[in-house]
Amino acid sequence: MPSTSHPSFEGNLLLDALDAGDRALLAPHLVPVECTRGSVLFEADDDVSQVTFPLRRTVATLIVPLRGGRTVETATVGHEGAIGGVVSQGYLPAFTRCVVQIEGSVLRMDADRLREAKRASPALDDLFVRYADCLLAQILQSVACNAAHPIEQRVIRWLLSLQDRLGTDALPVTQNVLATMLGVGRSYITGVLGTLQDQGLVVVGRGRIHILDRDRAETACCECHARVRRHFATVLGGARTPEGAFATFAATEPDTEPKASHGTIPNDMREATR
Repeated sequence: MPSTSHPSFEGNLLLDALDAGDRALLAPHLVPVECTRGSVLFEADDDVSQVTFPLRRTVATLIVPLRGGRTVETATVGHEGAIGGVVSQGYLPAFTRCVVQIEGSVLRMDADRLREAKRASPALDDLFVRYADCLLAQILQSVACNAAHPIEQRVIRWLLSLQDRLGTDALPVTQNVLATMLGVGRSYITGVLGTLQDQGLVVVGRGRIHILDRDRAETACCECHARVRRHFATVLGGARTPEGAFATFAATEPDTEPKASHGTIPNDMREATR
């Protein structure tokens, strides 16, 4: 079970992107929590009453449980986003299970408090609508990828997405976890990783998978990873303005903490149609 702690309120791109007024609407209601790997934030069919903001390198995945005990990942969320009750106007049953894959700090708030804040601030509401669009794009692209692309490219896509959020070449993910995320058997994923290792793209260690060359991995990947990143950049912004702008969803540099540009969302982003 998660245990309370007192991490900084920094480290989430959505929160970092808000101006002082909008952050003040949320700050009194944000509660810091430490989550361990494997913590279940909610189960399928649970009423989702909390919104969770992963901080820094904390990563959670939305997975769909299937008959026979199998599961398939539908989306991964890290410091770029939020989980649960993001756009709904009330408590709704969850369709997926949400599990913490990379342990760390999160901020939580009651979904009702977020709904009240969005009513008070059109800019805040617009930001979450835009983020929800990006999360849906990630899910839709994952569906297309799973249907159309070979397992080797799907593995690389998943690893690159995790690297984006962690900013390290050594990804703390086991073969069992990767197999669970992709909905295949462990022995099958072992063979796939062996092929990628023979190609010089990854090195498989104990509890770690190392990406050897980011550029080569992106070249070997299907188009799905790049498409999702472009959509995040387009919908959430990235252009610099005197007032500041939302940080583009981009790979975190190795050995650095994820960062975002502080400040307001540009006026053209607030007023543009989706």
